[in-house]
Amino acid sequence: MLPDSLEKEIQEKLDLYEQLLRKWQKSLNLVSNASLEDARVRHFEDSMQLAVFIPQQSVLFDIGSGAGFPGLVLAMIRPDLAVTLIESDTKKCTFLSTVSRETVTPVTIINQRLENVSRETIPDIITARALASLDKLLDYCLPWAQENPALTLLFLKGEKAEEEIKLAKIRYEFDVLCFPGKTGDGAVVQINNLSGK
Repeated sequence: MLPDSLEKEIQEKLDLYEQLLRKWQKSLNLVSNASLEDARVRHFEDSMQLAVFIPQQSVLFDIGSGAGFPGLVLAMIRPDLAVTLIESDTKKCTFLSTVSRETVTPVTIINQRLENVSRETIPDIITARALASLDKLLDYCLPWAQENPALTLLFLKGEKAEEEIKLAKIRYEFDVLCFPGKTGDGAVVQINNLSGK
């Protein structure tokens, strides 16, 4: 349990984040307009459910961060994490930077395509949401997995998670755990021991 003062501070940050999301959505397509009505559950709570899978003091990379889900939300609710947001769209990076500054949430933002990101820093955890199919995500993550055999991948997936896992198994070896999502029909897919076949 978090102390009440910290709970209040996190809640204020999330409220401000939601306000900024709604404001920027008018000029920048950050999330689907339909999901904006229920943004607290669809985006914020959906992102928060990953927190229980992440060990203390982890180095976390969120790939294809978009509007900051789940990476920026995790940085707010888990200040112990060292979070890097990787996003190729410059305007979305400007949004992420604005939210980070206005909510006083320290994150590193890398405005590059995933293929071009330096492999100097090796994460403990990689997260992604609504970025690509599982086999494509594993393409992106394999170089980091080769550098860190203990790497954990945490992906928020839709109702086709099992299908995507089967397809990914054609080209990759990995251990997988699938947990029912807490905010809809989706799943949390946890992958360890990733290697190519």
